[in-house]
Amino acid sequence: MNDLHFTYYGDDFTGSTDALEVLTAAGLRSVLFTKPPTREMLAAYPGVQAVGLAGVSRSLSPAEMEAELRPAFAALSALKPRHLHYKVCSTFDSSPEIGSIGRAIEIGSEFSSSSFVPLLVGNPVLGRYCVFGNLFGQAGVGHAGEVYRLDRHPTASRHPITPMYESDLRLHLAKQTRKKVALIDILSLALPVEESRQQFERLIQGRAEVVLLDLLYPEQLSTLGDLMDSQAGGAEPLFSAGSSGVEMALGAHWQATGKLAARTDWANPAAVDQVLVVSGSCSPVTGAQIAHAVSHGFAEIALETCVLTDEDCNSYLLQVAQELVNLIKSGKSVVVHTSRGDFDPSLARTAKQPAERNISSLENQTWCSRRLGAALGQLITSAVEQTSIKRVCIAGGDTSSYATREMGVTALEMICPTVQGAPLCKASAPGRPVDGIEICFKGGQVGRDDYFVSLLRLNKQADIASQILK
Repeated sequence: MNDLHFTYYGDDFTGSTDALEVLTAAGLRSVLFTKPPTREMLAAYPGVQAVGLAGVSRSLSPAEMEAELRPAFAALSALKPRHLHYKVCSTFDSSPEIGSIGRAIEIGSEFSSSSFVPLLVGNPVLGRYCVFGNLFGQAGVGHAGEVYRLDRHPTASRHPITPMYESDLRLHLAKQTRKKVALIDILSLALPVEESRQQFERLIQGRAEVVLLDLLYPEQLSTLGDLMDSQAGGAEPLFSAGSSGVEMALGAHWQATGKLAARTDWANPAAVDQVLVVSGSCSPVTGAQIAHAVSHGFAEIALETCVLTDEDCNSYLLQVAQELVNLIKSGKSVVVHTSRGDFDPSLARTAKQPAERNISSLENQTWCSRRLGAALGQLITSAVEQTSIKRVCIAGGDTSSYATREMGVTALEMICPTVQGAPLCKASAPGRPVDGIEICFKGGQVGRDDYFVSLLRLNKQADIASQILK
């Protein structure tokens, strides 16, 4: 497997690095780019086998998604991979108005040689389970938490932009596309592989346009990978949609058939004296991590989001940047955040702004993601440029994409695992202050309470995570 075998577009940065981690751990040399890669760009990474493109479509309207995704899929398809994947969050949070997965499937299917789109959302390693078409999620990733049906999940059901009110993914997707959705359920996966493949073929021959795949146990990953890979190999790539369960399944299949060997030779990054954490997450999991970090010596900067989302925020941003630089120079690790969770009063204050701007609440959320993400990116750039900080963490899916674009990052390669879904990466940003820094992107649900503190000394954490990834 020396040829380019897999490409994907990630709908935000945290999810994109999650997929990067899975592919790298599976044994593929993988690179994540921030703009559509050309073959000239790939030449800098000899032997690359998997290519990702980190995007922002999770926070876009359908019209904006059209402008974003069509050239992205065209560029990835032009690389002639075996697979082209639209990578979404494992909680599938989306709506007809924002981050429409249905619209992404419609666009992506035009770049596929297949008449149908496999849809795999479950990922047991992340605590996401799809059973009879209904999605269930653990409360948090990286620690033991209760499993909820998604419409009752304490975070996903209250997402500030795209709350999940429906756990049946067929019904949820039907609001976003007219494509016919069929299901390979958990009982079909219990059959011998050949019988499962026959059921899969019958659904395709019955003109199913999207085939949703249940997933409950890790042992089912190889079977699912077999089902998907058996449909690839045409003149155009097989287009699929879903979580990093897609990468997990294909990796498991390729390892089971001897095409790949799991990677075990992870780097052991040196301990650092300081870490900079910036968070645009509203998750209570991230809120608990912020509280833990502050109680263990991290300095805290709580941003005035109402000021940052105003057009004229430069003086405030310069003030915060100076405070941040001073704290780092004094020897402190720092956590800069927009909230301490979904009950933070700052969220309520920001929510009042639509009436003042004469825009809808939905437009306000999108505006805030862009403004706050750009502000966080500027703060990171200032800190790295003026101090000796070497390790950074960005928390929050929507804002992380805009923060990274603001920093000028062009590509990422994985250094080592931390916890599943949030690998430590090396950033490439030629000519920019952040070139070469160590950075990880943490989704709102990822990690235990001590996650930010653990980033100071990663050796033990990396060893534990690498065992999970095997």
